[in-house]
Order: sequence, then structure tokens, then C-alpha cells
Amino acid sequence: MEISAALVKELRGRTSAGVMDCRNALAQVDGDLDKASELLRQQGLSKAEKRAGREAKQGLIETYVHFGGRLGVMVEVNCETDFVAKTDEFKQLAHDLALQIAAGGAVCVSIEDLPEETGLDPKEACLLEQKSIRDDTRTIRDIVTETAAKTGEKVSIGRFVRFELGNQEADGVV
Repeated sequence: MEISAALVKELRGRTSAGVMDCRNALAQVDGDLDKASELLRQQGLSKAEKRAGREAKQGLIETYVHFGGRLGVMVEVNCETDFVAKTDEFKQLAHDLALQIAAGGAVCVSIEDLPEETGLDPKEACLLEQKSIRDDTRTIRDIVTETAAKTGEKVSIGRFVRFELGNQEADGVV
């Protein structure tokens, strides 16, 4: 089957994958955009798993202050290079994470960070295990992994802090 440039462009727009990766994926699934998108997603997830051991020392710090200034969030999101940290995809992830933290509930980044004696539900207390406020069919871990697959680098959440006026128990660096 002949793969048109328009088809490759459309798949690139959906997935942010490279031109040759898109062309190859379309060729493997006979031009089916949905199947090609899924194939690229699976390939990206497998690449993300291989990068899990790498250091992610670059990134950015995103802040969010809720209307009225009574609630504020600061989150550190890491990646391997400053090039990826400057992409719109990465910046959007950092912003979405800040909004997720502002929505409340998270006290730590991952289950490993949750003290056992707290008795808190990890699905509510751990940021990576929470359902996304934008899409409740996906967890924050899924979204971070998908961003890592799209960017081609390890992406992780370093730490966060949530400030709320009058509630000093919720404050603190995690």
C-alpha cells in the first residue's frame, strides 16, 4: 500500500512521533490511523521502560496560584535534557500536574514515598496513582509514561509542595 505524505502528517499530528516512525507504523497496519497510533504508543511505552534507569536532572518547576491567592502549588518535573523541558508537551504536563496537585489529596509522589503508618489510601494520597482530573480513565502515572514515550526521554516528578492559607498541615515539601 502506498503511504501518502498527508497520512503521515496526520499520524504525526496525533502522536508527535518521527516521520519515519509514522511511515513505518502505517506500512505495518496497511494505512489504518488508529492501529498505527496504538502501535506507536506501544513502541513508545517499551522505549520508556528501557529508559527508566537513566538520570533525569533537567526539567522545570511549574507554579500555580488559584484565583484569590489562597492556594498555591509548586511542582518539579524532570527529564533528561533541557531541550525536552522546553517543549510544549512537557510544559503542558507540568501545568496539568500543578492543577492536579491543587485539586487536592496528594501527599506524596509515589507509593514508595508513603509512610506505612498513615493508613491513607495510596490511590488518593500518591500523585502517580491518582485518577487524572482531566480524564478519569487514566492515572497520572499513565500520563507521565505517555509523555516519556512521546518525548523519547525519561520523565519523572521530582517533588511538589501545596500551600493553602490556614491549613499548615497540608503544607510541606514532598
